[in-house]
Amino acid sequence: MRKSKSFCALAFAFMLMPVSAVAGDVTITVANNSGVQRQEVVEIPVKDVYAKLGINDGDKFIVKNALGQQVTYQITYDGKLLIDASVRPEGTADFTIVPGTPKPMKTIVCGKQYPERVDDIAWENDRTAYRVYGPALQRTGEKAFGIDVWVKNTPDLEVEKRYETELSNHGKIEALKEEGKTAEALEMEQETTYHYDHGYGLDCYKVGPTLGCGAPALMFGGEMVLPYCYKTYRILDNGPLRFTVQLEYNPLTVGTDKNVIEHRIISLDKGSNFNKMTVWYEGLTKPCDMVAGVVLHSEDTKSVLYGENYVLYADPTDNPAKQNFQIYVGVLFPNGVKATKDIMYETPTNGNAGHGVGIITYQPGERYTYYFGSAWSKNDVRTLNEWKLRSEETLNALHAPLKVTVK
Repeated sequence: MRKSKSFCALAFAFMLMPVSAVAGDVTITVANNSGVQRQEVVEIPVKDVYAKLGINDGDKFIVKNALGQQVTYQITYDGKLLIDASVRPEGTADFTIVPGTPKPMKTIVCGKQYPERVDDIAWENDRTAYRVYGPALQRTGEKAFGIDVWVKNTPDLEVEKRYETELSNHGKIEALKEEGKTAEALEMEQETTYHYDHGYGLDCYKVGPTLGCGAPALMFGGEMVLPYCYKTYRILDNGPLRFTVQLEYNPLTVGTDKNVIEHRIISLDKGSNFNKMTVWYEGLTKPCDMVAGVVLHSEDTKSVLYGENYVLYADPTDNPAKQNFQIYVGVLFPNGVKATKDIMYETPTNGNAGHGVGIITYQPGERYTYYFGSAWSKNDVRTLNEWKLRSEETLNALHAPLKVTVK
């Protein structure tokens, strides 16, 4: 009888214990030691979470905010748990992780290859979109080297819809032109092409044989050795909070090195105007100057700002007289550069006047990380001064990351 009573008492006490004590919940605290509001995707080693929860690697879990709501999270290819954290100045934000199956999560960042559009790889978050050009385009002979920007003014995912609308109507437009129905063709083009704004953004950034927005290039003999299109790719992360792609380029000749291969890892997070770029070169035997920057277009070579660790530019678009807006582009160098400056062409070609760049001395085998990004005057950044402020605050955040503890 005593045994039975003891067992019942233990069972009753167990039922009264908080759920957290039973489940071995994990608390994530994100601390903001700065004097400004911070909204960023933070990283936690996911192995620490599994260990503290007492569950196996790969088992499902739920992340809740301080209000008890489930929040979107992501586990990356390199073993990080990503959480989007909003933290008040000199404040903290707590998240609770419990074992269980989460509700479906909304994808905010994603990308893919588009073989139907000459192997473009395009990706986007809730602020803007980007693309790089692939081997099918290179085979056509078209010169498009750098990184493209597609502006948007909606947090919704738009890139796939833009490609579908553009490509599904292109043949119809060409057929109308061949039939001499020029006005009808123009009307259909204006209604369907992603080169016009239909209320949610467009592609009006000129790239061509340049760095575009943020590509790197080695220097030899005072000239940039521009890469062409990527050769191979691997998508490492694909949302909901981060997109990551690894790119390998065709061999280049740099001085006496005949087989220099460029590698890039690019990632974009929810809410960020800037991509993280890590670049390294295989087959380079000597230190070499490397640049990263943005193309400067002939229509406006004055609206460029050079800081100690940034280059920012108000790009005039491919039709400044009729578009009447600006695309803000820039490159940030939190790890420092030798100098920031312009490298101008003696004779501008197709509206490309030169580049605004940061210069480093690249050491063979080094992996160098910097950031490139953009904003649109019809969306979240209205002026070049605002873009400067946004860029400086991003650099400050990179130098003083949010502090994350796991309990």
